[in-house]
Amino acid sequence: MTNRIELAGVIAQGPIRKQSPAGIQHCHFVIEHRSEQQEAALQRLVYCRLPVVISGQGSQYQTQHLALGSHIKVGGFLAYQTSRNGQGKLVLHADEIIDI
Repeated sequence: MTNRIELAGVIAQGPIRKQSPAGIQHCHFVIEHRSEQQEAALQRLVYCRLPVVISGQGSQYQTQHLALGSHIKVGGFLAYQTSRNGQGKLVLHADEIIDI
């Protein structure tokens, strides 16, 4: 099964760096994407905001340069997460972050 996404945009919230009780590093932020895409032979303005998390030892190196307003491209997979209050959301679990 394929689950791979790349999204370019601007960091609109965060980044927030945390360490889990197991000692795993996590960096959370929100990416905001705006573009024009073609659909049904028409130009369409597209906008989305998507929470992103990158985890593991390499995450500190990949996220040390990130700041609010940074223009980046993120690659990873999508997963559905349910918060403690029962609300669910899609989250991009990144394995690649590139400055653009």
